[in-house]
Amino acid sequence: MKAFLKLVAIEHSVFALPFAFLSALTAMQVVGDGIQWWTLLLITIAMVGARTFAMAANRIIDREIDARNPRTAKRELVTGAVSVRSAWTGAIIAIAVFLGAAALLNPLCLVLSPLAVIPLVVYPYGKRFTDWPHAILGIAQAVGPVGAWLAVTGTFVGSGPAWVLGAGVGLWIGGFDLIYACQDATVDREIGVRSVPARYGVRNALIMSSVAHVVTFGLFVWFGILTGYAWPWWIGLALTAASFAYQHTIVTPTDLSKVNRAFFTANGFVGIALFAFGVTALAL
Repeated sequence: MKAFLKLVAIEHSVFALPFAFLSALTAMQVVGDGIQWWTLLLITIAMVGARTFAMAANRIIDREIDARNPRTAKRELVTGAVSVRSAWTGAIIAIAVFLGAAALLNPLCLVLSPLAVIPLVVYPYGKRFTDWPHAILGIAQAVGPVGAWLAVTGTFVGSGPAWVLGAGVGLWIGGFDLIYACQDATVDREIGVRSVPARYGVRNALIMSSVAHVVTFGLFVWFGILTGYAWPWWIGLALTAASFAYQHTIVTPTDLSKVNRAFFTANGFVGIALFAFGVTALAL
């Protein structure tokens, strides 16, 4: 179990889960029925289930590629710490949990749940047929805030803010995936894996990441305007801007040694900070 949780990097839930909560809590305020704790629990189960399935499927599908890359050659499916059968078992359980949680939320979530699975499965194959697999990852992550809103309301009516937040989250995660992929650019070219850094170079990938995060920031501002968030949200956005600037300063085309600091520390901070200040804004 410990090896499987490491395989799916369960701690990375910190990136998307706070925005699903934020979207859900905002929708609850719009609906006016107070905090729906049971719904929040089901959203948590659905998000963790979907993400666990996505990561397990990703590792299974990419295990041969991982074995050819020195950076990923020690992953659990490559070393045998987790068997392929065990990984598939975990993935099937995770997707069943996701679908079950969606069914318990409302009929709309149940009907749409198979659509949410599509980008999760397509993403690991993306690096085989497109130079833009990062965009597929962004689409997969954008589903979270939208799905959380629909989980509360059960309707698309009035869901505009969730789509704006979802687009922001998708661009944010797709943007820092561009940074993360830069460290494999040389190896990817050698083994035939496709990505923006491998196709267009590290410098251009970092520029595209910066543009994505500028647009992300604009979408977060738009979300705050649409929802009428109180002043703490804007403090959170100021800290987010500082975090974006920090990660794009410490990672350069000639120095990729701080990619993990930018990827995990800075972006983990963004999710937690925006959630904390967003909830405070809602409370006010």
